[in-house]
Amino acid sequence: MRRRDFLASTAAATAAATGSRLSAPAIAQPARTRTLRFVPQANLTSLDPIWTTAAVTENHGWTVFDTLYGMTEDLQVRPQMAEGHTVSDDGRTWLIRLREGLRFHDGEPVRAQDCAASLARWSKRDTFGQSLGAVVDAWEAADDRTIRIRLKSRFPMLLDALAKPAAVVPFMMPERIAKTDPYQQITEIVGSGPYRFLPNEYVSGSRAVYARFEGYVPRQEPPSRTAGGKVAHFDRIEWSIIPDSATAAAALQAGEIDWWEQVNADLTPLLRRARGVKVEIMNTLGYIGLARFNCLHPPFDNPHLRRALLYAVNQEDYLRGVTGNDPEAFRACHSMWPCGTPYESRTGAGPLEGPRDLERVKAMLREAGYRGERVVIINPTDFPTIGPLGQVTADLLKRLGMNVELVETDWGSVVQRRASREPPERGGWSIFHTWWPGISIINPAVNATLRGQGDRGWFGWYRNDRVEQLASEWLLAETEAEQKRLADEIQKESFENAPILPLGQFFIRTAYRSDLSGMLKGNSPYPWNLRRA
Repeated sequence: MRRRDFLASTAAATAAATGSRLSAPAIAQPARTRTLRFVPQANLTSLDPIWTTAAVTENHGWTVFDTLYGMTEDLQVRPQMAEGHTVSDDGRTWLIRLREGLRFHDGEPVRAQDCAASLARWSKRDTFGQSLGAVVDAWEAADDRTIRIRLKSRFPMLLDALAKPAAVVPFMMPERIAKTDPYQQITEIVGSGPYRFLPNEYVSGSRAVYARFEGYVPRQEPPSRTAGGKVAHFDRIEWSIIPDSATAAAALQAGEIDWWEQVNADLTPLLRRARGVKVEIMNTLGYIGLARFNCLHPPFDNPHLRRALLYAVNQEDYLRGVTGNDPEAFRACHSMWPCGTPYESRTGAGPLEGPRDLERVKAMLREAGYRGERVVIINPTDFPTIGPLGQVTADLLKRLGMNVELVETDWGSVVQRRASREPPERGGWSIFHTWWPGISIINPAVNATLRGQGDRGWFGWYRNDRVEQLASEWLLAETEAEQKRLADEIQKESFENAPILPLGQFFIRTAYRSDLSGMLKGNSPYPWNLRRA
């Protein structure tokens, strides 16, 4: 094929994929300049950002969907799909007016009934949403452009909930999709965001593709985190799943990809020296590593046994593993709340402090009633900032004399398996490891890792009625001092019952070609505002 014919056929294919006719100047422009080629942190196996807290699915969600309210880099709530709102004098009825011209990717207008159904589904799965949902009498439509939320009692932080910037985000979907059982994954991906998902080009384990949505009308304000004008400058975004970090680094250096979301620590020096590549930390609040226990089944249905393991954890062992021994990229954090945030505290943190004595911990395990039950640790092989965490824990528990089975698969399989409530011997699990962006667990409203919601809560299904009562009081507290006191009480309870093992705070660098501009700070790789110089 002649080069001219090849370019013409490529342009035609792009036009078909984006559903738009390309003008003559665009055809003359090289196709690569109109396509952003991105390597995500892991394989995209679940497409439903309400069903899972997996960060890669959240990132997919930000590309496709939009929210009623957004949050700026300095954590201020701003209208996004909303034009504005009013609140009744008693604080129990909220009316949220939608902006004009909002459309879904199937061409249908965004209606209040779509948003009401989306909020209802989100409120069943998200920690903050469940707190809000407990006081909601009805999510409903007053008219096509007005959402009405009727409350049983005042909920001052309602807008903070709707602007939630991470984990299970309240994305708006068409009513027919939003009516899907919240504990079942949706099968149709239709949003109203700046890019639309192309299902015919999606291959799990290989690629996901998005096309600019020509019907998206951005706000006029400058973009900041998830708020403001979300302008799509690329015709296409192509996600390539590259599990091998050396391959991803080589592709970035060669200009075959534009952006590698999470750089392996050992490759950071190489990429810093590479011509045409920038390496940055975009999430300045960092990430909090943790081990999550399955509280439904032995042996970790026993809180005394979970607490005993706190005395064995040396955070530095974990942090060096995920950062390649880079001391600038981690810090020990003996707090259940992210360090560097208002609720950072050492209340109750004694088990994490002081020298580690494994013989003492062995005795504590025996006293707690451990009798050799099998501990199944599910762990990813393709996630360099999570995989080492599981390996360190497996080694530690073996040294403590526990009966450990380390099951290593791809991250997508871990995400699917951790949703199982079966006992470990029937395809379930005992421990998995992950990290959360600091902003995702910054306070009692959003911190799913500490909340005690039982069957309604995060994977592991930890139940603690006292924590739930304290979180409810926090939501209604009148002063910052009272909120801080309640957060300290939650931390104290969490160190007593240990729903997680906190493994410290670290920072992940991202790398991209230097001809990209408009990169936004935050915990996700936001696709808007980006352009090629």
